[in-house]
Amino acid sequence: MTKQIALMKIGIVCYPTFGGSGVVATELGKALADNGHQVHFVTYNQPARLDFFSENLFYHEVSISKYPLFDYPPYELALASKLVDVVRFENLDILHVHYAIPHASAAFMAKQILATYGIHIPVVTTLHGTDITLVGKDRTYKPVVTFSINKSDGVTAVSQDLKDDTLRFFEIENEIRVIPNFIDLKRFNMKAKDHFKKAIAPAGEKILVHTSNFRKVKRTQDVVRIFAKVNTVIPSKLLMVGDGPERSECEQLCRDLNVGDNVRFLGKQEAIEEILSVSDLFMMPSQSESFGLAALEAMACRVPVISSNAGGLPELNVEGVTGFMCDPGDVDGMALKSIFILEDDDRLKTFKDNAVARAKEFDLSLILPVYESYYREVIERSSAMV
Repeated sequence: MTKQIALMKIGIVCYPTFGGSGVVATELGKALADNGHQVHFVTYNQPARLDFFSENLFYHEVSISKYPLFDYPPYELALASKLVDVVRFENLDILHVHYAIPHASAAFMAKQILATYGIHIPVVTTLHGTDITLVGKDRTYKPVVTFSINKSDGVTAVSQDLKDDTLRFFEIENEIRVIPNFIDLKRFNMKAKDHFKKAIAPAGEKILVHTSNFRKVKRTQDVVRIFAKVNTVIPSKLLMVGDGPERSECEQLCRDLNVGDNVRFLGKQEAIEEILSVSDLFMMPSQSESFGLAALEAMACRVPVISSNAGGLPELNVEGVTGFMCDPGDVDGMALKSIFILEDDDRLKTFKDNAVARAKEFDLSLILPVYESYYREVIERSSAMV
């Protein structure tokens, strides 16, 4: 990556989990640090993928008081206080908060407090999906989400569909810039793992894979149902990666459909690219997806995608080229499309080649300069208003 001349001190606020927003925020911060910017993560735990040392990366833990007066720990207040402290003493140029609740509102509170010290800090809010489509539409939070978005100095969304949803459900006066999620092709590419593939599929079976947090919105039980239909036609194996509330139901469904011997539940995995490298087809039948980062990771590892046509997925998965899309819940349709891809090795190779070619359009090296340029635009615009 080309070093930028005007380096910045950037604060990043995110959830430190395996979820898409936390992963994107962490990977963005690491890439910014590689480009010479000083990046300060502010959250309650070290982010899951912040797994290496860099002279430009810093982590500030938000500690929450367990004062007995509170039934629920006041994380938003603790976060706002920590942001005030970090901005003041690290002389940050900009804050980038990922996921609207409670990060955008906490950043606004911090911004107002910092103004009393004569410090003006611009705030960029990135919308990731369920902060808008699920949590944000709850009447309990909607006024706060609307206010926080409108009071941000810059707002981005990870897909056009998410932007459209935000404008449809909220009274937004701010401009929303679409900056898609990205992939680090230096990490996500097909690895030589033939020994692993033989261990999983010793008779040359096709390998299907699904990764998620196993929530209802991911329709993980549909993955099992699709696989059961595919396996009756094409000998195959299914790898279920991740964990969550739907896992036990999926395990029981495997027993009910008599496919348990061909399904492996692998739990949460750090080296997901190694699992994707031995897979032939990625399953994402979600009820809702703002972008589909897990699908992009699969495509980068030469894995075509069978997905629903929900949310931002049509902006990523090219119908008949990188895979196929069906309506959420269309198990039969997804099974037929899966069989179509898997039944012919030459056809499968074409879909694999197309998948990685599409993934290259979302390479981190292409998206990172867009964020850097947007930061500078927001900083300059905010400075002019002071």
